[in-house]
Amino acid sequence: MTEALEDLGSMSEAEAANQLMRLARQIRHHNKLYHAEDAPEISDADYDALVRRNAAIEAAFPHLIRDDSPSKAVGHEVAASPLAKVRHEVRMMSLDNAFSDEEVRDFVARVRRFLSLPEDEPMAFTAEDKIDGLSCSLRYEQGRLVRAATRGDGQVGEDVTANVAHIADIPQQLHGNVPDIFEIRGEVFMAKADFLALNAAQEEAGGKLFANPRNAAAGSLRQKDASVTAKRPLRFYAHGWGAASDLPGATQFGVMQAIGNWGVPISAALFRCRSVDEMLEHYRQIGAMRADMRYDIDGVVYKVDRLDWQQRLGFVAKAPRWALAHKFPAEQAQTTLEAIDIQVGRTGKLTPVGRLTPVTVGGVVVSNVTLHNRDEIARLGVRVGDRVVIQRAGDVIPQVVENLSRDEERDAYLFPDHCPICDSEAVAEEGEVDVRCTGGLICPAQRTERLKHFVSRGALDIEGLGEKTIDEFFALGWLESPADIFRLKARRDEILKLEGWKEKSVDNVIAAIDAKREPDAARLLFGLGIRHVGAVTARDLMKSFVTLPALRDVAERARNGAGEVASEAVSDLTSIDGVGPVVVEALGDFFHEDHNKAVWDDLLSVVSPPDYVVETKDSAVAGKTVVFTGKLETMSRDEAKAQAERLGAKAAGTVSAKTDLVVAGPGAGSKLKKAAELGIEVIDEAAWAEIVAAAG
Repeated sequence: MTEALEDLGSMSEAEAANQLMRLARQIRHHNKLYHAEDAPEISDADYDALVRRNAAIEAAFPHLIRDDSPSKAVGHEVAASPLAKVRHEVRMMSLDNAFSDEEVRDFVARVRRFLSLPEDEPMAFTAEDKIDGLSCSLRYEQGRLVRAATRGDGQVGEDVTANVAHIADIPQQLHGNVPDIFEIRGEVFMAKADFLALNAAQEEAGGKLFANPRNAAAGSLRQKDASVTAKRPLRFYAHGWGAASDLPGATQFGVMQAIGNWGVPISAALFRCRSVDEMLEHYRQIGAMRADMRYDIDGVVYKVDRLDWQQRLGFVAKAPRWALAHKFPAEQAQTTLEAIDIQVGRTGKLTPVGRLTPVTVGGVVVSNVTLHNRDEIARLGVRVGDRVVIQRAGDVIPQVVENLSRDEERDAYLFPDHCPICDSEAVAEEGEVDVRCTGGLICPAQRTERLKHFVSRGALDIEGLGEKTIDEFFALGWLESPADIFRLKARRDEILKLEGWKEKSVDNVIAAIDAKREPDAARLLFGLGIRHVGAVTARDLMKSFVTLPALRDVAERARNGAGEVASEAVSDLTSIDGVGPVVVEALGDFFHEDHNKAVWDDLLSVVSPPDYVVETKDSAVAGKTVVFTGKLETMSRDEAKAQAERLGAKAAGTVSAKTDLVVAGPGAGSKLKKAAELGIEVIDEAAWAEIVAAAG
């Protein structure tokens, strides 16, 4: 917990309230993705870090705990679904987490204090592996399965009775002396090997690929059509129970053994521990086996063994006091580097990508890893065939952290000095680590990537022209430059002959293209992919020069003009805030190339961007500098900046002494900290919306 607590001593109440608000939104967002949509955006470790941060701030400022605090929530409300809803007779709780041995010792000490047990009173705990699957409750009456339900928000789940009938591990009839009513609770999961086979079959059939075994299990169980579930290799392990008319034992271990004897699988790693040291030793043993286990686990769960003590201990808001999940650290795994491929981006950058023998890391099957650039390959000393250690970084991008084979005597990897796509020379500019293809628009890779960028959301935002469509039309020779996009209407009949295209889809794409024939000039400029001219710089340039021909004229004068003419043009450009010599050089280089000028002229022959005029309103932020940071939930960052400009404010990218206001969304980091250090006003997205609304 040290990391989460380190800055709390200097945190004000306003900062704490701001952070708790953002964390509540952020955690709620990720809960929905994980529990309701089976599509997580971040790793379990990153999610746990958010929860720990929230808990740390709440502990330091208990009077600021929100009604919608994540510490009070279990799972997520059941989303709109064709499956019927089921109310649990006994709430399905979550578990508190521990991340260190010390936190486990504190847990045991708290239990002892709560029960007022003397130091020499023996205490037993069960310990078992925590499977990364989908929680499910099975209700048996007279030993026969009558209902199965997902956890949902802990009180209401989804009815999956018909689906679990196809899971071989779940018996329809229990064997032996079973209570009249007994709800068995556990995890539905998919073994790693089965997951890989499923994804291979999905890929071959052109179907959806699952991110990890947990998502595959959840998506397979929550099917409206149970016949789909029947084709998926799902498994089940029990780890507890809910409603019960009677219990077949007085201890956690005893009841779990009875459940196993009734014919329901329980973990082979279930163990009764009689001391903290035994608990921690079992945790380390399971951790050592983790990578080789046939299913994904993310920790070990400890439970007080005596059921009468469990009853006395009871529950807090969302978790039992008598149980704890001891989570594993961010997982690393060993695998083999099978190949190094070179990808060419729209700016010509050569990016090395490592192809790996597939391995599960942190619940995700990883088969590719970025090697960043030539210098990183040299630093790691990696070569094809090396045994490497990989880890998922904080932004969920897999990375190589260690080369286990670097001492082996083999030739070093030779980074290409020519583009693998067009065979043009590939060089690194002075002072840069990135190697780039010099082929420009004659390079097919750069042309397709630039076309994809041109139609992307931040540029012209042409709906329906995705990456696959661009690749397909480029391969057919229909798209060579951006202007060709606006000529696709003439190919309507040809497009209809292609597989997967219907009249409605073709007409929708054509309509989307036609809607951009008078595009925003700044978006058009950004869409051309000129180096160092991002979306903000493009807007700043157009605000100053109003028309694209005027911008081209000043850029060409800055590059080709003599003496005073060039100096004046450079001065006109660099007087714009955020435009420096690098941008001036990039613009000059672009318009110096004949093929770029041909693309420009061709494009402006088929589109007519109006003059770029930013209408501003009187507002509370007119004349001020505003910085947006974190994730905005009701609008894109580009839209927010456009709003600021319409209100007469300047949208900046960094926080400085010149900043007047910071609008912070969930996940805000260093910019928020900098704002606090400088005493700059910070508001949330809702407050920003009020400013916009007040301006009319």
